[in-house]
Amino acid sequence: MANIILIGLPGSGKTTVGRTVAKALHRPFRDTDDMIVAQEKMTVSHIFAEKGEAYFRDAESRCVREATAQSGIVIATGGGGVLRPENMEILRRSGLIFFPDRDIKAIAAVIAQKERPLIGGDESRLYALQKQRIKLYRRWADVTLTGGSVEDLAETIATMIEMQGENP
Repeated sequence: MANIILIGLPGSGKTTVGRTVAKALHRPFRDTDDMIVAQEKMTVSHIFAEKGEAYFRDAESRCVREATAQSGIVIATGGGGVLRPENMEILRRSGLIFFPDRDIKAIAAVIAQKERPLIGGDESRLYALQKQRIKLYRRWADVTLTGGSVEDLAETIATMIEMQGENP
């Protein structure tokens, strides 16, 4: 059974959508950022501050390989997972990639409430990340979803998977 993979900006709802889809389809859920935190025993922000972005990206690639070693799961990637083509090639081979292309202002409202290492409370950094990554998200996505709440996005994904007969 193919995996269901979510890519997108930090705060775009990948984790929330992923958990909701996993629950609806009775599949295991993996979040690569959560996997990194568990393995490194420190927050993503602390990893960036103490070990740097390159170290984090290496850990992210390792967790992508670990997650995709399983099949039939829902995977939420970190926002920067698309920066390494090898991550995306592995993810593409393992399943269907969804990109929740949510309104940047809605994402900014979510980001304002959370600590994100590459944004650091500066909304202009979110816009810079979007400019840097949007073509990558669109390039790698099998399905781009626009508009709607995270609940709507999750329902759309679950329905698509069920219609394809991918869920027993």
